[in-house]
Amino acid sequence: MPSYFDLTDNMRIRHRWHLRGPVDEGGNALDDPWLFRKGQRIESAGTNRFPVRPDGVTLDFTLASFAIPVVHERVVDLFQHQRVQDVQFIPVQVEGHKGPYFILNTLRTIRCIDDARCEEVRYWKPEDGQPEKVGRYHVVSGMRIDPTKVGDADIFRPWGWNVALIVSEDLKDAMEAVGITGTKFEPV
Repeated sequence: MPSYFDLTDNMRIRHRWHLRGPVDEGGNALDDPWLFRKGQRIESAGTNRFPVRPDGVTLDFTLASFAIPVVHERVVDLFQHQRVQDVQFIPVQVEGHKGPYFILNTLRTIRCIDDARCEEVRYWKPEDGQPEKVGRYHVVSGMRIDPTKVGDADIFRPWGWNVALIVSEDLKDAMEAVGITGTKFEPV
């Protein structure tokens, strides 16, 4: 049975950079910075820019504010070499750093969270006062997925918990083999 990992940002790297929320060409915050976690193709209208504060060690993979994955061209090249499907790379600028850099927009969402194996799962309820969220995940701790529901996906977001970015063991191994910096992998 294949293994999968939650791809996160390695915050233990000393003196690393931190990318803030994206701004448009005029320096204005984006209206919907969460759109990069919806699992759908995005038609970009201009080049977004990511301010860096504090500056420091540049990374190949970074989660900017709003958990937006920003990757260096090295990651794009690796994904193309590995023939990874269901991703879109949106060109961006990182202030004060030569790129090219891209937003990694994952286009696939899979209903695969294994509630029984997670440490904790809670759903939004009517009494929470957010009727549009009732029945969706409110908390998922110690997430575990059912790999039999994943199919052939190398990268995806789990339905209902789109803060997580899941990669296959093959993709994890390929990223580690070429030394992609900034990554942390948690088994799910």
